[in-house]
Amino acid sequence: MEELIEAEGPKLASHENLMSIKGIGPVSAAVLLSAIGKIGDFADPGKLAAYLGLVPKVQNSNETERSGHITKQGNKLARTALVQCALILSATVRTCSSSINASNGAAAEAKPISPSRKFLGVIYHTLKNNWVFEDFPNFVLAS
Repeated sequence: MEELIEAEGPKLASHENLMSIKGIGPVSAAVLLSAIGKIGDFADPGKLAAYLGLVPKVQNSNETERSGHITKQGNKLARTALVQCALILSATVRTCSSSINASNGAAAEAKPISPSRKFLGVIYHTLKNNWVFEDFPNFVLAS
């Protein structure tokens, strides 16, 4: 199955754009592009995060509002691919780790979500603006 996805992935629009981001491989790019569809359908990165289920559940009761774990609604495969790509990026690229990695004292199981949300913002703007990176960690665009 991975071979088929790798073979068909480059045929998707914006595949090259995502492949220029360090941490995203051919299979992950194809999975993310197929799950996202048209980037124009999302007004901002927050809407895309909600679509993929990377936003916290909110429980309201009278005047009390509580935020919990992520909703996990949306495409589980795309969410998993995104989290894995963000983890690979944070493990391999130390120069941008301060902007991508979670820096708060969150629980260990919550740490992959914060960098994933930030990484999703980079993906959103890359697709929206048709960026192709020459050097991703330093955000140098190809000419």
